[in-house]
Amino acid sequence: MKSSFKYFVLLLCLNLIEGSFRCDYQYSSKAQAWVKFVAVPANWFDARLRCSQEGAILASPTTPEILAEMRNVMNRSIPEYEVFTGIHATVSQGDYYTIEGTPLSAIKIAWAKNEPDNKDNAESCITLNGNGELADRPCEVTRPYICYRSENRQVQVTECGTVDPEYHLDKRTNKLGRKMGFEDSSWSNTTGGRIQQICSRGTKRLDTW
Repeated sequence: MKSSFKYFVLLLCLNLIEGSFRCDYQYSSKAQAWVKFVAVPANWFDARLRCSQEGAILASPTTPEILAEMRNVMNRSIPEYEVFTGIHATVSQGDYYTIEGTPLSAIKIAWAKNEPDNKDNAESCITLNGNGELADRPCEVTRPYICYRSENRQVQVTECGTVDPEYHLDKRTNKLGRKMGFEDSSWSNTTGGRIQQICSRGTKRLDTW
């Protein structure tokens, strides 16, 4: 079991060194990043957390190239719908920033018709439609989303062969331990089903980026 796991980690590291990221992401040479469309809707907070667990971030159209790639992904999948972006005002009402810290005012992009309207003073998260237009929405509603990882961001693989630092090796037994927490059941896909059998994550805070 131990040797098999070491072999798995070695293969994962080799893939990362060769420039790949995850098998469920696609590389965009235009955006110089890996992207993944998630069709199952989630609220903004869960979408952000899930992308983070995969070593990525919730995508925002911060450049024309990223916007074009996001639109391409959407038009192949949900041409008449919208996705959550990483743009939000959950820290300070009305102050919109991407997860990376880029202010909305620095992003040159149009709003959809009659947007933004901040209906009921309760719309602090931003969506993008297939036409490349923004709208404000309640963060608690659910939408599909796109995870994004720049090719320039360094990858750090843990001893469990995942980017999630909450997985750990039990030093007492020299085996991969199980650190159970309330989020355990949600992460078999984000870290790989095979890893879930021998590693388990505990409570984890959101990255601040």
